[in-house]
Amino acid sequence: MWFMKSNDEVLQGFGVDKKTGLSDAEAKKRLEQYGLNKLKGKPKKSILSLFLSQLKDMLIYVLIAAAVITMAIGEYTDSVIILLVIFLNATIGVIQEYKAEKAVEALQKMTTPKAIVRRDGKELEINSEEVVPGDIVLLDAGRYVPADLRLIESANLQIEESALTGESVPSSKNAGTVFEDPKTPIGDKANMAFLSTLTTYGRGEGIVVATAMDTEIGKIATILEEDSSEMTPLQKRLDELGRILGYLAIGICLVIFIIAFIQKRDLFDMFLTAISLAVAAIPEGLAAIVAIVLALGVTRMSKINAIVKKLPAVETLGSVNIICSDKTGTLTQNKMTVVATYTSGKLKDIPQAGENMEASPEEAELIKSLVLCSDATYVNGQGTGDPTEIALIILGNKFGLPRNELHQKYQRVSENPFDSDRKLMSTLNTQDGRYRIHTKGAIDNILKISSSALVNGQVVPLTDALRAEYHKITEEMSDNALRVLGVAYKDTDQVLEPGEMEKELTILGLVGMIDPPRLEVKSSIQEAKTAGITPIMITGDHKNTAVAIAKELGIADSLSQSITGAEIDEISEDAFADHIDQYRVFARVSPEHKVKIVRAFKSKGNIVSMTGDGVNDAPSLKYSDIGVAMGITGTDVAKGASDMILTDDNFTTIVHAIEEGRNIYNNIKKSVVFLLSCNLGEVITIFLSILFHWPVPLIATQILWVNLITDSLPAIALGVDPGDKDVMKQKPRNPKESFFAHGAGLRAVIGGVLIGLFTLLAFYYGLSHHGYQLGSRMLSDEALEVALPYARTMSFVVLAVSQLFYSLSMRNFDKSIFRVGLFSNLYLIGAIVAGILLQLVVITIPVLADAFGVHNLSLSEWGVALGFALIPLLVNEVIKLFSRSFGKK
Repeated sequence: MWFMKSNDEVLQGFGVDKKTGLSDAEAKKRLEQYGLNKLKGKPKKSILSLFLSQLKDMLIYVLIAAAVITMAIGEYTDSVIILLVIFLNATIGVIQEYKAEKAVEALQKMTTPKAIVRRDGKELEINSEEVVPGDIVLLDAGRYVPADLRLIESANLQIEESALTGESVPSSKNAGTVFEDPKTPIGDKANMAFLSTLTTYGRGEGIVVATAMDTEIGKIATILEEDSSEMTPLQKRLDELGRILGYLAIGICLVIFIIAFIQKRDLFDMFLTAISLAVAAIPEGLAAIVAIVLALGVTRMSKINAIVKKLPAVETLGSVNIICSDKTGTLTQNKMTVVATYTSGKLKDIPQAGENMEASPEEAELIKSLVLCSDATYVNGQGTGDPTEIALIILGNKFGLPRNELHQKYQRVSENPFDSDRKLMSTLNTQDGRYRIHTKGAIDNILKISSSALVNGQVVPLTDALRAEYHKITEEMSDNALRVLGVAYKDTDQVLEPGEMEKELTILGLVGMIDPPRLEVKSSIQEAKTAGITPIMITGDHKNTAVAIAKELGIADSLSQSITGAEIDEISEDAFADHIDQYRVFARVSPEHKVKIVRAFKSKGNIVSMTGDGVNDAPSLKYSDIGVAMGITGTDVAKGASDMILTDDNFTTIVHAIEEGRNIYNNIKKSVVFLLSCNLGEVITIFLSILFHWPVPLIATQILWVNLITDSLPAIALGVDPGDKDVMKQKPRNPKESFFAHGAGLRAVIGGVLIGLFTLLAFYYGLSHHGYQLGSRMLSDEALEVALPYARTMSFVVLAVSQLFYSLSMRNFDKSIFRVGLFSNLYLIGAIVAGILLQLVVITIPVLADAFGVHNLSLSEWGVALGFALIPLLVNEVIKLFSRSFGKK
């Protein structure tokens, strides 16, 4: 709480003399006590630990168990295939996450390498890591602050703190100020300077009150270190699905053994059958397919300027219903711009773009004075100096009054620099053989030192009516969140002392400036609202300014929808969470407040996206469900803490990314429901055959082939299905919503039953066609041995091909395949053709046919198999037709 103590109390508290600073010996002692002024980072994750973390999944556990069992019973081919699937899944995850955790490293890079300190009465430049609490640090323009300081001396000192507070205008500092409120926001602590902020103007001295992890930046690093990674909705769904399938597989095996025991079958044979059934119950390719679909989604998103760092974040985007956005640099352009001038009773709006604009004589004088009374420069689109002055230079360029020409023609002779007490700056320049004083600053102070005004080219006395008019215009501009500057001048025959310049001036007028909203953001916010997403503004800026911008963008309607950080501190966390839905603007907030806001929204069951670019955004980026950093203006810290980076810093890209995220989730859902339909078909086929005391229609190798090859190709093709054009007209998906909501579960069951029944029918046909009638006691085991390979081939082909055809119906749960477009997903058509060709290869090449226990089929048998395989697709399309008709009624 050093900002609440006087300079003498601070010096006394650290036992240091302002004139001499610490002694070398004392500095070394404190360095040992407090350690290096350096941020600590988390130990890096090795590739191995990243790889192992990908295996923490119920489906993977079940696959590992299946691999171990198949190896134990000598089915080495099956084991190798399953282990390859596990390896592929983990590798995809590692590649995507390898560069994810860079946040604290970036924070370490931000700390400045050198600092000027006073030790033993001498001024020394040392490595900033060697700065210790109690050191006297000297600041001047262009120098980074090496630690958190309590200022003990300041002269026109201004420090740019936007990365920490979100304010685009440098903060004026005053060492003499003492605050009484212990909850004073960071942005208002005028007697403090913070680590990694930049001195832009003036000079100062301060005593180091905190180093390393004890600084405000250090607190952010601490928050980032806390492990807060939660499972995404998709991970939760797949984990839940994995558990259900795992328990289902175990349950099925137990049921098989009970049936086998009752039927007095060979228990070892039944053990092999149980393994087949367990393999059938688990979609072995699911984990890898979901990873591949997400990876392909990431590639697609990079083409729309969104780089996703963690695969599951793609799907999380589709559930987002709250976008918390930092104001400065994200919703606004992070550059002050003059948008209005007032001279001679005329208020004029200044367009953001344009050159060689016409100015009235009074307006030209106003702009000339502003440019001459500025130290900033603006060359080739790059500005240096105070952002407010850069805005004034740009204003001059728009009206054909460039800085360099004016400064050459009207050379500066003397000046009275800006200071935070006067809130004025004056320069004395040559003009037509005489001198002119140009003064800019707070309008109240300009009015106090002015006695006349320039009205319609004439200098007239500054009457009470004119003063009232200037106050009225100032209030109007302030209500519109504009920062107002007044401008005045005075002609003189001699060079005046700085203290004599600001007397009896003639007021020229006013300018209003603002950090303007990004041009494209308003339409994006409207699109987000249509999609059921609520945009929220979070900023370190003042409440009125923030609300004015929010109103202009359509984020908020009134001041009552805003709250400040100080007001948040006054209420309990529970009360704050209860009322969180009524707020749209959060102003004057600290990094801790941002995290509190994100947590409050999440406590209401919202899926929260936080966008930002500053250091102050990093903790909330980390805690939100999806953290979005700006790629151009964003700090490395923000990028490191985020899940997604926008390469064009465009708020609109977030909306496009959400649309892409929704489509990707829908595609994953199609793939999952398709795979489960297929697996259910396999389970029904084997389970019913055992129940009816039939031979088993499929062996484990055949099931693995279908699950990993035949099913996987269409599942991946469904994963890259073209997006639904109406997806952004729907409300965000409830993250608790099951994969099987909206009738998807029923479709999976219907599809599975149809595939299972027709596979069994094909098996029955194969046995009958080759002379073996099930249930006939007259036939020998030799007859069964002859007929069984053909029957299994029929069931193998029908199972695989029916699943391939059925994938066409899974593209849309409501629209027919013709309405969706039979050839609008060529990848799926290719997958079906490839799947059928692979089946043909397996049953015609002798080596493969022996390995899979199948025989070549005749042309008529192929015809029957294809006929059976088409029926599940046709039935599903008829069901869609009836459900659409029923829906219309």
